[in-house]
Amino acid sequence: MTTNTEELLHSILDNLAKVEYIKPEDIPNIDLYMDQVTTFMDDRLRHKTRNPGEDKILTKTMINNYAKNDLLPPPEKKKYNKEHMLLLIFIYYYKNILSISDIQTLLKPITKEFFKTEEEFNLESVYREVFGMEEEQMQHLKQDVLDKFKTADKTFADAPEQDRAFLKKFSFICLLSFDVYVKKLLIEKLVDDLRDGEAEKK
Repeated sequence: MTTNTEELLHSILDNLAKVEYIKPEDIPNIDLYMDQVTTFMDDRLRHKTRNPGEDKILTKTMINNYAKNDLLPPPEKKKYNKEHMLLLIFIYYYKNILSISDIQTLLKPITKEFFKTEEEFNLESVYREVFGMEEEQMQHLKQDVLDKFKTADKTFADAPEQDRAFLKKFSFICLLSFDVYVKKLLIEKLVDDLRDGEAEKK
């Protein structure tokens, strides 16, 4: 591929290395009003968006809709606690790939069992466990992206020279897209399995 494409790849990989999840200790231990919630999320997540100057991270309308759709327990006296914040972070990442209905199926058992529980193992424990896998998975992800880049770079060797760079980049995008597509199908199947299991219990 062209030097520009390789530079873009290395820029992406560098950015991946800088991705960090919001740690529970970074979240205020005091209950927050709606404006404080949106400001906190905006400060922590805006720099990771595609268009930082335009993209909406979390709005009042979004939060109210999440509560109406049973994705988020209602606030107490218009204030959101630390566990509300953890759920909002989950929702923020899920909403890019799953429907509201799927997120509801996924989070409902978590909220039911671990939200505001008196047990030692709580919602924060769940959050720490799953997001704690990030560092190891990021290394695998970076290697996978590099492997796909090398595979795509071997394609279209016989294509017209003036089109070759574009077609190689197109191959790279196709490989990445296929990976996302298959994983999305898998996630949807797992969510459907959870939904079927809940239906059987009822």
